[in-house]
Amino acid sequence: MTPELLALTLAALLQTVQLVLYATPANLEVGVRYTSSSRDAPLPTPLSQTTARLQRAMNNHFEGLILFTIAVLVVTLANQSTPTTQFAAYTYLAARILYIPAYALGLNPWRSAIWGVGFFATLTMLIAALI
Repeated sequence: MTPELLALTLAALLQTVQLVLYATPANLEVGVRYTSSSRDAPLPTPLSQTTARLQRAMNNHFEGLILFTIAVLVVTLANQSTPTTQFAAYTYLAARILYIPAYALGLNPWRSAIWGVGFFATLTMLIAALI
């Protein structure tokens, strides 16, 4: 397995951790009856600020994971793995790990800066695959 694929696998596992970090307090706050329903009705009670932030951080990672997955696949299938792409892959992963507490704690502007690091790491991989 290439280092980039390992980073992608770890990023996917991180997504499952984020799901648990969000779902556990959400179930406690609004009840399993609601969270296991079709959710046609509005929330019976609003999520706490931290739980809502954990949900947004999780959704943000789903979005970022799409582009990161494309970058890893392009690098891997084109046989373009280099120390630069490997460093970028692990930089993305580190940024996503740091992003969770930064978002949950409302650390502005650090949350956005951390997001930017992960985004530019992904762009670096895509550009490196073209060179």
